[in-house]
Amino acid sequence: MIEIRRVLTQVEEIRHEFGPAPDVPLLRGAIAVVMRNPFAGRYEADLLPMMEALEPVGVDMAHRLHAAMDIAVERIECYGKGSIVGSGGELEHGALWHVPGGYAMRELLGWKGDRAAYAKGQGEAKSGQPGNALAIVPSTKKVGAPGTALDVPLTHINAAYVRSHFDAMEVRVPGAPAADELVFILAMSTGPRVHARVGGLKAADIAKWDGQR
Repeated sequence: MIEIRRVLTQVEEIRHEFGPAPDVPLLRGAIAVVMRNPFAGRYEADLLPMMEALEPVGVDMAHRLHAAMDIAVERIECYGKGSIVGSGGELEHGALWHVPGGYAMRELLGWKGDRAAYAKGQGEAKSGQPGNALAIVPSTKKVGAPGTALDVPLTHINAAYVRSHFDAMEVRVPGAPAADELVFILAMSTGPRVHARVGGLKAADIAKWDGQR
């Protein structure tokens, strides 16, 4: 069921963006896997076996991305995910990435909840611990032609309402997806926008540890 055709990894270091240079450059990274879409050109009622088969793919991608960024895992402050479906597929095929992609990153960063329960549509277990990638991983998806770019959303790993960390990373795999392909993407970054200054909740003021505030 899983046939990987290509893997693309990109890491960018943002050293300047108008105004003063940041004391520490912002690091953003993304990894994209291009694979055959086993459902291209037909309707399949039960997609869940594919979602389960994607779990080790997500884990491998998360660890590859962390290795490519070459930083301590504690420095990662934002994450996001996305998918691009080739024209022979449907948007729901991109939704297969919600659980295996997001939870691979959350577990890499120390989340202690129950992914199996979440995958079954049950309530998410609470660890009672602050931190540990509590926030939901933001996501986007689209059906696109080869070379389609996707702006993958990024938000703070522990509180989705931290406004300084609302960001995005553009990801594009040249020549992909073909009509019978899927592109699954993970993205992470080390901090807020370089000159974030539009107010709102600050990372230092996270207090509820509920994944939002």
